[in-house]
Amino acid sequence: MESERLGILLILFGMSLFCIQDIFIKLIINDTSILQILVFRAFLGFIFLTGYLYINKKKITYTSNYPIIAIIRGTLFFVGFIFFYISLTKIPLAEANALFFTNPIIVTFLSVFLLKNPIGIHRILAIIICCIGTLLIIKPSIYNFNWYILLPIFTAFSYAISMVLSKITSDKDNSFQQSFHIYLGGVIFGSLLSIVLTNQAASSLSLLSIISTKWIFTDLNIIYKLIIIAVVGTAGIFCLVSAYRIGSPSANAPFEYILLIYALISGYIIFNEIPDIYSLIGMALIIMSGIYVFIRESFNKRLIATIKSR
Repeated sequence: MESERLGILLILFGMSLFCIQDIFIKLIINDTSILQILVFRAFLGFIFLTGYLYINKKKITYTSNYPIIAIIRGTLFFVGFIFFYISLTKIPLAEANALFFTNPIIVTFLSVFLLKNPIGIHRILAIIICCIGTLLIIKPSIYNFNWYILLPIFTAFSYAISMVLSKITSDKDNSFQQSFHIYLGGVIFGSLLSIVLTNQAASSLSLLSIISTKWIFTDLNIIYKLIIIAVVGTAGIFCLVSAYRIGSPSANAPFEYILLIYALISGYIIFNEIPDIYSLIGMALIIMSGIYVFIRESFNKRLIATIKSR
């Protein structure tokens, strides 16, 4: 019980760190390169994780027993979160996070096809509720539709695929190896894409122009914010990893939704963002569907354990 409480506290603290990270990214995203943010954060995360393993005398392994899958995961994470941070330039912080939190439902859906997991009426109901919540937030319309609001859903989809792939490779690649692959993907792909897009800022494609912003190394106001982003983002990941190592996933996972509360409060105070009533209802439905899936998973596992013990 104590380990579960500590795990929940780490989740709550980790989510607060992610909120701080998102706030600083939103503050500087129009003044610096998204690629610079991602590369800097991934590089520092790589250094921190290496140092952590070295200090604790744990084996440091950068390679993978599934190199193709590792490359795919790294690519999905990198591309997915590029789109998420681009969305922060055009939509409120809380709405972006709410749409990203559709990922547990997407994982449930993908598990049916990739992991051959069965799906029952309860999960189908959760998927339907999540879809309704998503539609209330994006408000599809042929007139004045904000296409940027679809980007966090793409991020959730790429993240969900990555999580399913992590499950597939977990028999031979441990969590530290999998983290290294994500960090390496961010550093390598971010640096290469930045080189390719050099001098492309004048492109007529809005997304491309946002990505191809030049890197900044002389503005101390930007540099110290990049350091904060990298430090709190990496610390947030360590909190989550630690929480799931010492606590129960079924107990921890629902508390990740506290990030939506943090995002609503910070979005209102710092950016004067006030979601409309439809978006708030949509957020509530997404939270309900996600928590329902977690609770249902926990119930099924306890039921299976009880049956096996008889």
